[in-house]
Amino acid sequence: MSRPLRKLGFLTIGLFDAADPRRGHESTLEIIELGEQLGFDSAWVRHRHLQYGISSPVAVLAAASQRTSRIHLGTAVIPLGWENPLRLAEDLATVDLLSGGRLNPGLSVGPPMRWDEVKPALYPDTADVEDFGYERVQRLLGFVRGEPATEFSGTAGFEVFSDRVQPQAPGLGDRLWYGGASLRSAEWAGKHRMNFLTSSVVKAEEADDFADIQLSHIRTFRAAHPDGENARVSQGLVVVPTDSATPEQRAKYEAFAAKRLPRTETPQGPARMLFSPDFVGTSAEIAERLHAHAAFREIDEVAFALPFTFEHEDYVQILTDIATKLGPELGRHP
Repeated sequence: MSRPLRKLGFLTIGLFDAADPRRGHESTLEIIELGEQLGFDSAWVRHRHLQYGISSPVAVLAAASQRTSRIHLGTAVIPLGWENPLRLAEDLATVDLLSGGRLNPGLSVGPPMRWDEVKPALYPDTADVEDFGYERVQRLLGFVRGEPATEFSGTAGFEVFSDRVQPQAPGLGDRLWYGGASLRSAEWAGKHRMNFLTSSVVKAEEADDFADIQLSHIRTFRAAHPDGENARVSQGLVVVPTDSATPEQRAKYEAFAAKRLPRTETPQGPARMLFSPDFVGTSAEIAERLHAHAAFREIDEVAFALPFTFEHEDYVQILTDIATKLGPELGRHP
């Protein structure tokens, strides 16, 4: 039996046209505003570098924080290989304070995408010694949670210095999420008291069934976390309800899911990454499939992912149906 859905969120990539990037960013902000109006608990943005998607989610969420008052704002996820943990800690704390304590930073580690091509621009002098493992996120955790960043504090001349990152944002350290797709990441996130983001892709290590693999990650995370069964997990599947969609929209959605279906049948590539099928149909049909999903039955928070390439009006329809139709089908009422 599924846990009652407690928190309803959505995730968007924020694509834009290179000839008019402002319009795409405005569309993302309007979608976040709509999410608040519809009663969503959280809105999350993806992170893309050297692509036509949001490259600075912290800046976008700073803007969103001034156009909303209740909805929580998350990143899914910031790849830390592109970031300096100390500087990022300052930015996150600043935006969290501006939002009134609503920021939920999601993080991941690993080398930057297309590392060989980008490293001369990103780390021209230190590429060979950069650490892209868990230590990088552990540094960020320490800075956000108030551990010293330097041995010096006090006054030098007319300037006052702190030994901790400033500003400090109360509670932000408890709202840090790790986006993981493996058993190792799930265990690490639990041991370090983070929250855990699962998505529509996992590493097929111990099985070939997506739901069973994701379930093992959730249980591994909670077994390692001090809060046990109360440790927070959010599931991010691609979910597209069609209740109020036009016939043209339904056809587009079904074609989208059908094109992506082959990659869900077997693990992909040397890393054996396995993708979840997309959930397209009426809210009643999607709810039935989710209630039968082994991993969904053990979570009570979701951040349903909007497909990358749809139009603004499609996102309005999908979000409206999720909030008004699918949410209640899953036992969640604003």
